[in-house]
Order: sequence, then structure tokens, then C-alpha cells
Amino acid sequence: MTSTEPTTGPADPEPGGYPAARLRLLQGAGPAGPPRRAALAALTDDWLTALFTAAARHTGVHGAALVAVGGYGRGELSPRSDLDLLLLHDGKAGPAAVAALADHLWYPVWDLGIALDHSVRTPAEARRAAGADLRVQLGLLDARPVAGDAALCAALRTAVLADWRAQAPARLPALDALCRERAARLGELRFLLEPDLKEAHGGLRDTTALRAVAASWIADAPREGLAEARRVLLDTRDALHLTTGRATDRLALQEQDQVAAALGLPDADALLRRVYGAARTVAYAADVTWREVGRVLRARSARPRLRAVLGGGRTTAEPRTPLAEGVVEAGGEVVLARTARPEHDPVLPLRAAAAAARAGLPLSRHAVRRLAAAGRPLPVPWPAEAREQLVTLLGAGAATVQVWEALEAEGLITRSLPAWEHVHCRPQRNPVHTWTVDRHLVETAVRASALTRRVHRPDLLLIAALLHDIGKGTPGDHAVTGAAVARDTAVRIGLDRHDADLVATLVRHHLLLVETATRRDLDDPATVRLVADAVGGVTALELLHALTEADALATGPAAWSAWRAALVADLVERVAAVLAGRAPEEPEPAAPGAEQERLAVEALRTGGPVLALHTRTGPPGPEDGPEPVGVELHIALPDRPGVLPAAAGVLALHRLTVRSAELRTLELPGGLGGFGEVLLLGWRVAAEYGPLPRADRLRADLVRALEGTLDITARLAEREAATRPRRGAQAPPPRVTVAEGGSRRATVIEVRAQDAPGLLHRIGRALEGHGVRVRSAHVSTLGANAVDAFYVTDPDGKPLPGERASAVAGTVEAALRA
Repeated sequence: MTSTEPTTGPADPEPGGYPAARLRLLQGAGPAGPPRRAALAALTDDWLTALFTAAARHTGVHGAALVAVGGYGRGELSPRSDLDLLLLHDGKAGPAAVAALADHLWYPVWDLGIALDHSVRTPAEARRAAGADLRVQLGLLDARPVAGDAALCAALRTAVLADWRAQAPARLPALDALCRERAARLGELRFLLEPDLKEAHGGLRDTTALRAVAASWIADAPREGLAEARRVLLDTRDALHLTTGRATDRLALQEQDQVAAALGLPDADALLRRVYGAARTVAYAADVTWREVGRVLRARSARPRLRAVLGGGRTTAEPRTPLAEGVVEAGGEVVLARTARPEHDPVLPLRAAAAAARAGLPLSRHAVRRLAAAGRPLPVPWPAEAREQLVTLLGAGAATVQVWEALEAEGLITRSLPAWEHVHCRPQRNPVHTWTVDRHLVETAVRASALTRRVHRPDLLLIAALLHDIGKGTPGDHAVTGAAVARDTAVRIGLDRHDADLVATLVRHHLLLVETATRRDLDDPATVRLVADAVGGVTALELLHALTEADALATGPAAWSAWRAALVADLVERVAAVLAGRAPEEPEPAAPGAEQERLAVEALRTGGPVLALHTRTGPPGPEDGPEPVGVELHIALPDRPGVLPAAAGVLALHRLTVRSAELRTLELPGGLGGFGEVLLLGWRVAAEYGPLPRADRLRADLVRALEGTLDITARLAEREAATRPRRGAQAPPPRVTVAEGGSRRATVIEVRAQDAPGLLHRIGRALEGHGVRVRSAHVSTLGANAVDAFYVTDPDGKPLPGERASAVAGTVEAALRA
């Protein structure tokens, strides 16, 4: 077991300058990577050999060996790696002498602060331990003699290998289950912003498992690129250890720039792309290998039964079921037919991929490799069949993913779609995103495949889904640059000019509907007209609606909800009416509902705020029953300055997240209590965590805030100071702008900032301080980013002139930067 025992016991008799030599090696200007790891292992071997020789002489123990196992056994020592050591003895020496020998070895290691995983066993005990613990057996597969009786170590390694091969049919499924459990717990390395280089799927632990599979002689991993991928992961871990000074495998955000610099890379994104590429190679090799292990083990188990049925006669050939021209199913995989000629059939890769995805089967690695090696590039523009097969592949649903990754692993995607190289393994820094850019695009196509019945051009929907973020990573707005790339790609795959322009429009405006619906006033005719002008037609609107949903669903759970869906659907309906020639009319102010009027009357009668809370639900979600979309909070109180920041601050103190807010003034008849302007605030809120607060507590705090006896700013500052700051990348500064042309009835101030408790309170204070009135607020939060739009007017209800609008925006931005 790993131990950090206190530094007592026998001292190192002849350290031989090992600590100083180790330090010089790690801090020197010599070559890094495999040469340094091998040199560190050799230096450690020499030191331990000296220790062992002196200890054996001192204790009189013969017939013993010091054995390196695991990573140290492979000669791969990272700067902060622990030492995996086995003291192997033949059992002839007494227990006390063996224990004394072990003490002379372990204590000098502990004295240097090096983590140690150690055991003392005879060969028989080692084999029994391996039989009982799969991890012990895996470590012994890499056993290497460091000092002492090398023959004793060689005999053990031979026996362990023989045991492993004999037990492989039972042990490999257990190892597979162990790998799957680890992947489920720690995730896919190639998609994580802070990946565990060792334990996540596609990491170093998987490369060790693949070595074990190869040693079983059951199956072998694809070797192309695997050694280089392992080297990249090890080099990254070395740099991480030296940068942090800790034995860590987690590539945290705050260390990524330093690690990148240590590896000679320009920035953290370049580092992650390299790591993701290596992890993708390892993960693909692991998936292919475990599939082959399963196939071989199933065949072995079926063979005796088949022989019994056939009376020991010859077995029949494996059946091959045709799936498409040149493509058949065999052994649970999609392979090429014997008559297939990829050198004469450039559409064959897409045909095979489409057939595999439609059948829900993996595409054989051997087939993909043959297609990559012998296949001809597609002519430009593509023939119609190639485009149809691409659409079929994209429309196959979840089965598309594994087939696409098989093609990508052999370079077939970038050969056919050169623009794909730019997004390959590209990280996304926004934590809302679950996937890298390339995987997100495929996932969006998967989601879009379920929506194809809603649109008249499902082919364009799937192609736009695949290309909508193709501009990410380029300077400027990725939707603008991506539209140009998407148009060129659409022409390349054989779409006519009209369809290529439509795909470009979808890519250019793929964020338009959700951003407008959640950040703008849909009752303002200018909002609807802007969207109608951008979309241009009913077909584009229909496709954009489906693309918006697919994109959000493929982004992550925070990006879509029944609330967002309802807002987008409302906007689409209004835009469709405009496109059909029914121009929106300037709406009359809506009459207050019965509840709002009741609250207003009560507020005017009491002279204070009145509140009502109602939970709302949306359409049925994917599980049972309707989906909660938050809580409606209605507040009525006599009109006065400072209401918005006070109310927003109270909600923040009670840990309520604001999704939208609307403010309006209601004039009540004189008979209801004299002069009567009442301010009505309609909020959509959700509890950050825990149960909702009671309305009476919210009211009490709001009264105190308006009276000045509750210092919201100070309370929020205290909470922020008491909260441990989150580690991670530095957030970009806030940006506040005036949305030109956003409305003819008000000035739209748009705020983009890091989301934080009390953000709306600070914005409200800045706006109130400038003497403007807030008519409505539309709040949208995705992960750590808030994008809020405020419709403001002067005290007379008119839009602000240009200079004053800019001054208001500058004041709000300054307040948020302070």
C-alpha cells in the first residue's frame, strides 16, 4: 500500500548523492520526455541497488530481489511518481531478517519524502495476491528486477504471465468492467476542461490496460499513433508535476498556461488540443480492442457448443449479410464486401459509414484502415450519392457518433471535409458546453435527427447542424466567419447556390432565436421585425427553429429548458406572422390581470409592498410530468425610486436566481385610495438551491431595504468575502453596450458579465443613479455568463438620446468593474 511513514528507522548508509543528482536531472537543461523518465528510473535503480546491496550484506539475507512494478517497472518515472516496489524473497530467511532488510530499503525512501507503494512476498504469495487482486496482477505484468536475484524475478514474471494468459477469459471481462466504471466516474479525457491524465477514459490507465490485453494474446490494440499518444500524456504529466510541485494527474485550469509554456506550446488551448488528440487515439484504441476481446471470447465460448451440435465436424463460415453496395455485416461489425474496390469507388467510405450507422453497428477498424489507405478522394463538387450518404449518416441518431469517430480516427473526415481540421479536438472554455467543438457538432446533428419530421428540408437541417460552429476558434464572431466556411463547404458537397446560401444563413444566425427570445421584449414590434429581416423566409425560420433546439440540447443541460423553448416558440410564431405579411401592430398596454389588480389595490391601501409567489410548469419533459420552469413572483408597491435594486438585492440575499423581470406602472382609480400610481414587478425566479423562501420573509426584507435599514450592498459583500474564491481561468471584464435599433419605444442596454449573486442589484443601482426608468429586464444566464438586456426610458417614458444612452452604458460598466 502507499505509505508516508514517519522518518524513523535505519538511515540510508550510502545515499551516493541521489537527492542532489535527482534534483539536477529534473531542473537541468537536458532532454525531457522519454529520455528524462528513463534517466530518472536508471538513477533510482542505481540508488536502490546500493541500498539493497548494503542491506543484504548487513542482514545476511540471500535469495531475495528488489523488483520494480507498475510504471516504475516500465521505466517511466515522472518527477513526482511514487515508487512501486516488491521485495521478493525465496522464504528461506527468517521473518525477522526479511523485515530488517525491508526496513533498510523503505525508510531511506520515506526519508526523502518519496511516496512508496511496497510489499514483501515470496513468489507463491505474489501469485496468490495477483489471483485475488486484479490490480496487483496488472502491476506484476511489468515486473522488472532492480537488484538482487534476477532469476527469482524472472521466474515470477514468467509464472505471472502464464497465469494471466490462462485466466484471461475470466479476467479480461473484469478488467473491461473496471475500465468502464472508471470512465463513468471520471468521464472522457478528450472532453474535460480539467481532465485527469491518468484515470479518465483515454488516459494513461487505459494504455496500461491495453498492454495487459496484448499480453493475454487474446487481442491486440491498434498500434498506429498509440505510443505517441502515450508519450504526449506522459510528457504533459511530467510538466504538470514540475509546474505544481505536486504528485497530481489533474490538469487544472489555473496550471494549463504554465504547463503549455513548459512544453513549448503557445497557450492552454494548444495544450488541450494536443492532450485531447492523444486521448482520442487512446480511447479509440481501447474501444476497438475491447470490442475485439468480446468478439474473440464469444467465439471461443460458442465453439464447443457448435462442435457438440455438429458432432465434431467442420464449422460453417461466419455469415455475411449485405447492407449496401460493397458493404456487409460480419461478426457484429460492418466490413467491406470481398468484391469491394475502394480504389475505384470514392463514395464507399460514406456508404459504409451510413450503412453502419443505420444498422447501429460499429464500423470495423480493418475496413476503415483499408478505406483510408486505398480509397480515392471524392471529386469536388461531390456526386449526389456522396451527399445523400452523408445526410443518411448524420440522420441515423446516436449510432452516428461511434461511426463518425472511427472515420475521424483514420483521417477520413478531414480528407472529405478539410474545414473540419480547424475544429478537430478544439476545446470550449465555456463550462456550459459538455463537448469539444467537433464532438458538439456531431451531437447537434444527432439531436437534429430527431427533429427532421418538423421541417421540409431535413437534409439542410442536418448539414447546418454539422457546420453551425465551424467558425469557432477564428478571430471575430464565429457565426460570421463560420457562415462563409459553411457556404464553401455546402458548395463542396454539391449543394446548389440557393441551398448553400440557406445553410450559410442558418449558420450565421444559429444563435439569433434563443438570444432574442431570452434577451429582448417580444411585445416590441421592432424585435420581431429585426428577426424577420435576418431570417428572410419561412423555410429558413422553420429550419432555424429546429437548429436552435438541437444546438441547445447538444450543448448541455443548462442551455435548454421548457422556459426557453416556450420563449423561442413564441418568437417563431410572431416572426412567421410577419413573414406571412401580417405586420405586428404596436400593442396597447395590456390590462392587468385580476391578481395583479388585487395586489395593486392592496399595495395602495397599505402603502407598502405586496407579494405573491406561484410555481409554474411547462410542457411535459423527457421524464414523467410537466417540467418546472421556475416561480413567478409578483410585487406591487406605490411607485418610488430605488425599487429595482432593492427588490433584486433581496432576491439575491435569499439565493433566488432571476430569469426575467418586467416592470410597469399602473394608475388606479381615485376611489381606490386617492392618488394612485402603483409599480408592478413581474419576476421569473428559481431557487439557487434548497426550498423557496416564504413570501412574508421576502416582503419583510424588501420593506427594510426600501426604508434603508437593510444594507443589501454590505450584506452581499460579506457573503462574497466569506465564500472561498473559485479556482479557474480569469473571467473577462464586463461589457455594457447600447443595442442600436433594438426598440423604437425604449433604449436597450445590454450587459454581458460574469454571473454573480447581486449582479442585477448592482446594475439596478447604476441605472437608478442615472435617473432612468427601467421598463423591463430580460435576463439570460448560461453557466458563468450573464447576458441581460434592460429596456430603459427617460422619466417621461421616451427612449434616451444617443449621448445619454452611451453615458448610461458607461456608468453601468464602470459600476460592474469596480
